[in-house]
Parts: sequence; C-alpha cells; structure tokens
Amino acid sequence: MKLAFSAADEAFRDTIQQWLGAHFVGPYAELRYRGYPGDEDAFVPQRKAWEQLLAREGWTGLSWPKHHGGQALTLEQQVLFYEEYARVGGPGRLGHIGEGLVAPTLIDLGTPYHHERYLPSILAGQALWCQGYSEPNAGSDLANIQTKAEFDPVRQRWRLTGQKVWTSLAHHSDYIFVLARTDRHSTRHQGLGFFLLDLDQPNIHIQPIKQMAGTAEFNEVFLDGAECNAADIVGEPGQGWSVAMALLGYERGVSTLGQQMQFSNEFAQLVAAAQASKRAEEPVIRQRIGRLAAQLDIMRNSALRMLSGLANHAELSRAALVFKLYWATLHRDLGELAVDVLGVDGLQVPSQDEPLSPAQRLFLFTRADTIYAGTNEIQRNIIAQRGLGMPKMR
Repeated sequence: MKLAFSAADEAFRDTIQQWLGAHFVGPYAELRYRGYPGDEDAFVPQRKAWEQLLAREGWTGLSWPKHHGGQALTLEQQVLFYEEYARVGGPGRLGHIGEGLVAPTLIDLGTPYHHERYLPSILAGQALWCQGYSEPNAGSDLANIQTKAEFDPVRQRWRLTGQKVWTSLAHHSDYIFVLARTDRHSTRHQGLGFFLLDLDQPNIHIQPIKQMAGTAEFNEVFLDGAECNAADIVGEPGQGWSVAMALLGYERGVSTLGQQMQFSNEFAQLVAAAQASKRAEEPVIRQRIGRLAAQLDIMRNSALRMLSGLANHAELSRAALVFKLYWATLHRDLGELAVDVLGVDGLQVPSQDEPLSPAQRLFLFTRADTIYAGTNEIQRNIIAQRGLGMPKMR
C-alpha cells in the first residue's frame, strides 16, 4: 500500500494545479462543486463544453493505453488528478460512464469495430453514455432482468424490448449499454447479452423520474423494438453477465475516486456551516464531525490499499468488496450531519420557487446511497459469500 507520492508525482500534481487554475475561469468558474449526485442536472450545456475542453487539453482517457489514444498514466498520477480536481471544486463529470466504464470494458473485451466506432467520440468528450442495467423487478437482483433481445438474420440487426429504470442522465446521453436476454428461455445469469445502443431512434422513449429533492436526473427508458447492428454486442450471446461484471469492476475502481473525493468538499462546507452557526461548539456535533473526519481519511487510504499494485482494475481484490458499503454509509452519515448542523432551518421546506439548500439536497439524495449500485444488505451478502467464503443462507 502506497501512502506517499514520489517527487515526480508531486511535480505532476503541480502541473495539474496550474492547468486547473488557468482554465477554471470565465464561463467555467460557476461550475465549481456542481453536478454531483443530487445535482447532476445542473449546468449541463456548460459541463458538456467543459468535457470537450478537458479532452482537447489531454485530460481524458487518463488510464487508457496510448495506442487507444489514452494517457496511460500510473495509478498514482490518476489519484493525483482526481484529488486536485476535487480540491478545486471541479464539476461532476458528464463523461464518467463512457470514459471510466464503457471504454475500459471495450478496450479489454471489445472488437476492433467497437474500438473504432466508439472510443474516439468518448475520448473527445463528445459522446455521453448511460447505463441500462436496472429494471422494475431487477435492481440489486440484477440477474432477474427481463428485457429481451432478438436477432433478425435477414436485416442483421438486434431488436430489444423491455424497460430500464433509474438510468442516470439518459435524457442528456447519446448512447446506452443494455443487459438483455438473448435466450428467452434462460434464467438468472445465463442467456444474456451486452448491447450498445444509439439513443437517437424512434423506438426508445425516455421518461424522467422526479426525486424528492426536486431534481430529475434519473429516468425510465422504454425499449420498444430498439435496434442496433449485429456487431453492437460485446462478447457472444450468452456472455453478457461476464461482460457486465467486468464493467462493474471498473465501477468499483479508480474511475469513482473523483466522486468520493468530492465528499471532502462537502465535509469542509459542513464544518464551515457548523462554525458559523456555533453548532461546532456542541459536544455531540463536534464528536460527529471528528468521527467523519477520521472516516474520510480511512476511505482515502482504503482506496489506495484497494488499488495499489493492481494490474487489472476489472479484477479487484477482496478489499474492494467492502469499499462500496463503506463510502455509501459514510456519505449517508455526512448528509444526516449536514442537515442536523442547520438545526430547525434544516427542517423547513422552501417555497415552490426556492431551491433546497445544499445541505438539504445532500441529505435527501444520500438516502439513496445505501440502495443504488447494490444495497447495503446485498453488499454484506457479497462480502460474506465472495470475500469470506461463508455459505449462502437458505
């Protein structure tokens, strides 16, 4: 486990700081701290332009191999970028799904067609992707999906029919990857395919889901005979589950560090609010602040332990099984403390024309952290069965 950075790494940190300082001005200055979970619908046009600026300046594809146009940065350099990006208040990355999840999966498991068709637009910050996994009856139990994929041998096209739900930013995305059943008689993990679909087609309908925080970054996506080319399946029919699990390995890896490092910014804002309101002088509040400060350090060090020396981030160690459970619970506690620091003001709902305060928005959204991407209960089962080798309870 590496807890320090070399002199060369620190010089690279200086380069990152200088670039961010020089470019986080003008129309991009208002993007600071915006666009993270619970606020993902904020400043979308400006954040799209920001993605393309990052691409032009060589700050996308940080982990990609050079022969695919990437920067091939070391793990330490990637961590430094995410740390400095979060420190300066860089906005939530609209291209995260494509750059951090889809692209590594295609690089590892895709064909030359996939590389040529999809990687350049992701690298350029021009194509945005969303995730078509969850369904009304297949959330944490992902293997229960019912979306069907049928192949038309005459037209050489796949047709997909079904419904996906909780699809983040589908209404702003260009493409979606979809897990669907290629064998209508199959069950559970068998008979699945992993498909790449263009969202700009008449047989796909997107319906936003309004959240209790007033935002609508999630969507339902209805596939009513949506089509893709014969080549737009990753792996063979029946191999979809293994491809999906490989992608989830990246979801637990370096690509999510930016979001989690944003927690430190939220914590700093919480501390400032507690000091301004004098709540920081109350023993219980001080104790909770101190505990969260320690937990944030543990989270960072745990991430470094999880990722250090890892040759393939799609094959994470058993330590990674704990990580989602840890940060989700931490973020929920952070949201609870943020609204508690407001006291009575935190319980007052603004009028219809007024937005929620950042603390209220944080509190409401973080109620979902322990549910999405695998509930805490599911995560504990995974830790017990895959990490500790305990038998499955019947």
